[in-house]
Amino acid sequence: MKLPALIRPALLASLLAAACAHAAPPAPAPAAAHAPAPAAAQPNLPTPQPVAKPAAPAVAVPGAPGSGPVPPAPTIDAKAWVLMDYTSGQILAESNMDARVAPASITKVMTSYVVSAELAHGKIKMDDKVAISENAWRSGGAGTDGSTSFLQLNSQVPLKDLLYGMIIQSGNDAAIALAEHTAGSEATFAQLMNQYAAKLGMSGTNYVDASGLPNPNHYTTAHDIALLSRALIHDYPEEYKVYAVKDFEWNGIKQHNRNTLLWRDSTVDGIKTGHTSEAGFCLATSALRGDQRLIAVVMGAPSEKQRADDNQALLNYGFRFFETQKLYVAGKPLAEPELWKGVEAKLPLGVSEDVLITFPRGRYGDLKASLEMPSRLIAPIEKGKQVGTLKVTLDGKTLLERPLVALGDGGEGGFFKRLSDGFWMWFKGDAGPAVSAEAPKGNG
Repeated sequence: MKLPALIRPALLASLLAAACAHAAPPAPAPAAAHAPAPAAAQPNLPTPQPVAKPAAPAVAVPGAPGSGPVPPAPTIDAKAWVLMDYTSGQILAESNMDARVAPASITKVMTSYVVSAELAHGKIKMDDKVAISENAWRSGGAGTDGSTSFLQLNSQVPLKDLLYGMIIQSGNDAAIALAEHTAGSEATFAQLMNQYAAKLGMSGTNYVDASGLPNPNHYTTAHDIALLSRALIHDYPEEYKVYAVKDFEWNGIKQHNRNTLLWRDSTVDGIKTGHTSEAGFCLATSALRGDQRLIAVVMGAPSEKQRADDNQALLNYGFRFFETQKLYVAGKPLAEPELWKGVEAKLPLGVSEDVLITFPRGRYGDLKASLEMPSRLIAPIEKGKQVGTLKVTLDGKTLLERPLVALGDGGEGGFFKRLSDGFWMWFKGDAGPAVSAEAPKGNG
């Protein structure tokens, strides 16, 4: 290979220096630190022990955690259902979770999410006086067959009371009145609902009204309802507390929350029921036992009792057989591979957000973590740039994947550093394909 005359003296000098140093490449750091590390060589970080969890309430399903087999999920008599871990967002069990279904009154979870978001943005206020229009009264009031808060035509009702009426009593009139007050009309509010749905990743959902009245263009999925429920609990915890209230009285009429699990299981604190002849009996629930929260969604059950029984069975199954742990902390290095042509000899890599993972109880020690990244990193690499992937598996099955990012700026070195590294890269030849290296299991 013939090299340009301009760089021959510099390369000759580099070669002479290398010869004097027993052929080790010149570098500001010791030669051993500058040589490429084997693929599996990672920092010897401590493996965290599972964090001790508070004792679960007495209503939890009995049975000590262990490392035995995990049975299949219980048989659910419904069109679609899903069980999700709230903290990690992982799906623990499901059937037809992405199938299109009618949401019925579970629609009101999105209505309350939008109202909560607009409250947070200061566009509306809890003490606003909301006018009850003829549309709200006629479409969702006492003269209909649907659930209602018995709002009076042309009355003024505080927004807070409408929110309670919609969530606890499942009032269609309250939902329509909230939509009209928030967006000017129910049709405009439905567009706002769809915008928030897109933001939350609810790709299988489309709304045309605020209450869930039947419409062929009004649909969702069990998976999307779980995503929405998780967002509601996380984003608006104060508003979410209303979902645990068991009854509410308005206009002299006291009505009970239709979520019967609030009476059956003290760890259940939401979420919402729904029923039409098209949708069947639907129920989304969430429960907190110790520091673990689960979300269950059952769509299209044959009866009110069956939807409650199925949700209870899913929650019990999840709490009995799964646990969630923080596996990696954001900003802590998982690897420090060599950085070629850089100011620094190495570049720390890690995750930008804490990594939480849900897995069968007692099997923390069986988790396998690996880092997939280029076999050679070359400066410049900006802080936060993804350079690889963290993958965690159990029994050969991938449980999660997260971006592996640069935790610092991998700036370019000076002229002679770049020239020297350039020569050694040429000398060593092609870096080869990406490598998969074993990662330390936990860095907390």
